[in-house]
Amino acid sequence: MKLYILFTLVGILVFCGWKTETEKQIKKAEWLIGTWENNTPKGCIYETWVKVNESVLFGKSYMIQEKDTLVFETIKLIQKQDSLFYIPTVKNQNNNVPVRFALKTVSDTVLVFENPKHDFPQVISYTKINADSLIAEISGTKNGKEHKQTFRMKKQH
Repeated sequence: MKLYILFTLVGILVFCGWKTETEKQIKKAEWLIGTWENNTPKGCIYETWVKVNESVLFGKSYMIQEKDTLVFETIKLIQKQDSLFYIPTVKNQNNNVPVRFALKTVSDTVLVFENPKHDFPQVISYTKINADSLIAEISGTKNGKEHKQTFRMKKQH
C-alpha cells in the first residue's frame, strides 16, 4: 500500500512538472504583447499582440493609410496541451484559411515555428533583441530557391 501511494505521489509530481513546462511555452511568448512598428519605403507596418487568455495570444499585422486600417493578417498563438501553434490567416492567401505552424524552438528571446508542407514560408521566427526591438523573419523554399524576409520592428509606447 505504501508503495502504491509513493508511485501515485511521484506520478502527480511528474504531471505537475509537465503541466508547468507546458504552460511556460506561451508565457515565454508574452514579450510579443504590444504594438510593434516596421518602417518600410511603402509606409509603416504594424503588428499588435494582445493576451486573450492563459492559452491564447492574438495578433494582427496591418498598415494605416489615411484614416483606414488595412489588415494583412490575423494570428492566433495557441497553447494546446503540450504544443504551441502559430496560426496566421493571411488576406488573399490560402483561400483565407488559417495555416498552422508548430513550435520548434522556444526560449525567453526566441520563438521558431515550422510547417514544412506550406508553400512559403515554411519557418516563421521572432527574436527579441531587447525590450523595445525584435526581428521577425519568414523563410523557406520559394520557387525552388531558399528565400528569407526579415522585419526589424520597434515597440511603440
